[in-house]
Amino acid sequence: MFCFQCQEAANNFACTKIGICGKDEIVSDLQDLLIYSLKGLAYVLNKTNYFDEEIEKFIPSALFATITNVNFDKDDIINYIKKAVSLREDIKEKFKLKDNLPKEASWSYKTDKDIIDFALSDEVRITKEKNEDIRSLKELITYGLKGIGAYYTHAKRLGFENKEIIKFIIKALSNLITLKDVNKLFELAMETGKYAVNVLELLDKANTSRYGHPEITKVSLGVRNRPGILISGHDLKDLEELLEQSKDAGVDIYTHCEMLPAHYYPFFKKYKHFAGNYGGAWHKQTVEFEKFNGPIVMTTNCLVPPKDTYKDRVYVTNEVGFPGLKRIPVKPDGKKDFSQVIEHAKKCKPPMPLEDGEIIGGFAHNQVLSLADKILEAVKAGKIRKFVVMAGCDGRHKTREYYTEFAKKLPKDTVILTCGCAKFRFIKEKLGDIDGIPRVLDAGQCNDSYSLVRVALALKDALNLKDINDLPIAYNISWYEQKAVAVLLALLYLGVKNIILGPTLPAFLSENVKKVLAEKFGISTITTVEEDMKRLGIV
Repeated sequence: MFCFQCQEAANNFACTKIGICGKDEIVSDLQDLLIYSLKGLAYVLNKTNYFDEEIEKFIPSALFATITNVNFDKDDIINYIKKAVSLREDIKEKFKLKDNLPKEASWSYKTDKDIIDFALSDEVRITKEKNEDIRSLKELITYGLKGIGAYYTHAKRLGFENKEIIKFIIKALSNLITLKDVNKLFELAMETGKYAVNVLELLDKANTSRYGHPEITKVSLGVRNRPGILISGHDLKDLEELLEQSKDAGVDIYTHCEMLPAHYYPFFKKYKHFAGNYGGAWHKQTVEFEKFNGPIVMTTNCLVPPKDTYKDRVYVTNEVGFPGLKRIPVKPDGKKDFSQVIEHAKKCKPPMPLEDGEIIGGFAHNQVLSLADKILEAVKAGKIRKFVVMAGCDGRHKTREYYTEFAKKLPKDTVILTCGCAKFRFIKEKLGDIDGIPRVLDAGQCNDSYSLVRVALALKDALNLKDINDLPIAYNISWYEQKAVAVLLALLYLGVKNIILGPTLPAFLSENVKKVLAEKFGISTITTVEEDMKRLGIV
């Protein structure tokens, strides 16, 4: 095992025995073999120019399954590997490909044990690539592709697609086998950023076309006196089906973590049993799930290995997997049956209260741009001096308390732009407003990062600026997993500079790659709150 794809890589180096996330060695190495197998599949697809609907659905889903805190079940990952090899072999047979194929496109197995044994071999490990800079850039691209795959999977479930994005993923995965030139790999990383922008735009269109544009909304943090179902992750389609199937069942539906922004969409407000949000960021779920009392549906990342005390109440679906958890399958018509979850909820006690009050959100690009005149007036009058992007991921490490302190110490003439679960470090703080404009503008999930891009570009045009870096916007972004890597590459592709990234720079970045990113884009990591405010020009 050698895994350094997330921010919690052991000692900011790598997890080598068991993942901080809870993955064991076999699952970790099987996920590496899945990526290895996807490269082989991509190689034959690239060589033959073959493409079909099955490929379009499978590759993004398989990439999604390898993201941190999605799937911990070796049987699930083995099934993905088998499918990748089966698709690869079918295409090879169709086009009579036999000779001069790389190992990624030619390895085979007879039993599950063969798969596991090969996964545990040095051939598959990330450390097979001895050149640290080449390995660093290849992993940067790979993790960006995982994020793109996750975002594409969400859009595809809502009926939105862009085949050029998948064709790029295929090209990039194939090139990761053959490319050995640092400069070309860096170019491929920037191209990955381009397609990260494209997929975020596609997902934004999918969500808003189906559910309407997010609007300013107050979300209850309390509980009602009825049994409840807690839905976590990011998948709005699952929430839609669960709400519809449970509307007359006598149970309430609560969101958790990244599902909080679902309350901002007009579509979901028609459901009277859509009660509010329960809890905070993903890493607190072992406490919050325990107290919820009712069943929990995990639609995507981020799953923490569940305790035995509530394990029987956790249901998984889509790419999520964990041994022993009940699965909600997809029916032939593409829909899901949540009846077992609903019946389970009826037998449970109401949730234990965690907090009360409410929080306000819904400041995606359409809503913010509708307030453009008011915001611009405040900017021109000097009442808003700086916008600070504090978006991304939360995590359990104590160093992340920095982000709460940073938000609380920001001058009163600054406004925070946020999305993702990073918001839970400060969104419940009483930070006030500027002429009625809240000082924390929450655009939604990490899936909604495109909103922050749209807002920045609109501000640039409104202020007649030539460069996005001339905006009164500072970037202090926290990261955790691979969707955040895709978003970072998107920002770099757009030319955004001087991002502070933390609480540590990724362990998968070599010293030379870090140096290039620092010189070309001004990327650095956090120091102290006071020093970083000076560096960002806030004080």
